[in-house]
Amino acid sequence: METNLPKKSHPKGLPVLFFTEMWERFSFYCMLSILALYMKESLENGGLGFSIFKTGQIYGAYIGLVYFTPLLGGLIADRYLGIRRTIIIGGLFMMAGHFLLAFRPLPTFFAALACLMIGNGLFKPNISTMLGNLYRDIPAKKDDGYNIFYMGINLGAFMSPLVAASLRNLHPIHGWHYAFAAAGVGMIISLITFLSFQKHVRAGESAAGATDRVQEVVLTPQQARRRVQALLVIFGVVVFFWMAFHQNGLTLTFWAENATRTTLNPEIFQSINPLFILMFTPLVVAFWNFMRMRRREPSTATKMSFGMLLTALAFTIMAVAGLSGGDTGRVSVWWLINAYAVITVGELLLSPMGLSLVSKLAPWKIRGLMMGGWFAATAVGNYLSGFLGSFWERMPHSTFFFILVVTSLFAAGILWALLRFLNPVIKEAEDMARKAAEAA
Repeated sequence: METNLPKKSHPKGLPVLFFTEMWERFSFYCMLSILALYMKESLENGGLGFSIFKTGQIYGAYIGLVYFTPLLGGLIADRYLGIRRTIIIGGLFMMAGHFLLAFRPLPTFFAALACLMIGNGLFKPNISTMLGNLYRDIPAKKDDGYNIFYMGINLGAFMSPLVAASLRNLHPIHGWHYAFAAAGVGMIISLITFLSFQKHVRAGESAAGATDRVQEVVLTPQQARRRVQALLVIFGVVVFFWMAFHQNGLTLTFWAENATRTTLNPEIFQSINPLFILMFTPLVVAFWNFMRMRRREPSTATKMSFGMLLTALAFTIMAVAGLSGGDTGRVSVWWLINAYAVITVGELLLSPMGLSLVSKLAPWKIRGLMMGGWFAATAVGNYLSGFLGSFWERMPHSTFFFILVVTSLFAAGILWALLRFLNPVIKEAEDMARKAAEAA
């Protein structure tokens, strides 16, 4: 049966979720871009005076837990509150957390981190699930939808380090807290955007016990089990990606501060990756459309394996930079910029593809839970990024980066070895979603 599904435009709710997520990520990265620097800065200069080791441990625990709580947030939305209300409550918690960081006392600092962990857990998996639900009528465009959504994430991430650096420079002590307050303002804008245009995203709601106009074909127990097994493989691989990638807020920021010939604030370099995302995403989407029209587009799992290979290449660049002088002195910033360019392409082949894959494979009744599982895997990788980063001063920088090369190649090898299992499961899910949409 012929179908016009691939020709349909993207859902009207996409711009709403794009800008909601853009401002939420602005607030998140405005805080994260200076978090490690704030912790290790001396008390005299307005920081907390923590050691590098302690900073790495807290950084890893925070970004680990902030991505683990989505596992519970997805479950809460699936069984109790529904997606929309869970997102709103999560946004309120995040707003409170960012504003708490605007106050100096140490207990307030840890209370703020707790609010951000809870808020992110309620907000993050459910807005991603809502986006996937909006594409139930046009499953062929789901990958593209997540790529566009990912641009919103990175537009916010691009702006936030620049704003944080500008505000931090306003005052040698209180500038930190100006930047944290700006993150709270970003969260207010995010919530206002979501609440003002709810009519466009209600089709992506999935309240407890609700059924959908367009349902996937009922899965047999074996089909459901194979889908969950495939997702568990993907979750295991992305642990290694995020362990490497989230060095951007820790050791790569320390590298920018101490091993490059520049006078720029080190957090500004965290804008490079999202800038490349904005530049490269249209090219990547166009390339996959080109390949799709010629029926040569690789599977999502294959794209992700290429992403892990590019991650290994990015840290190979950094390892060579260390051997070329960065281990003991300062080198050109172009080593870092080139590494960010390579890992950005790797990220585009892995992160939005992973979100799309969870939406494709997760059995309907546990879709929020499995989206939370994606973020739980991210949490493990994030914790390991901080754990590994705490040893930054205990080994040559080149050795540190070579460790990440090896772990990234290991993850790529796992994906390549399991493609024969993963690709049929993914194709079956895509075919079933397309037929369900056509039947509606």
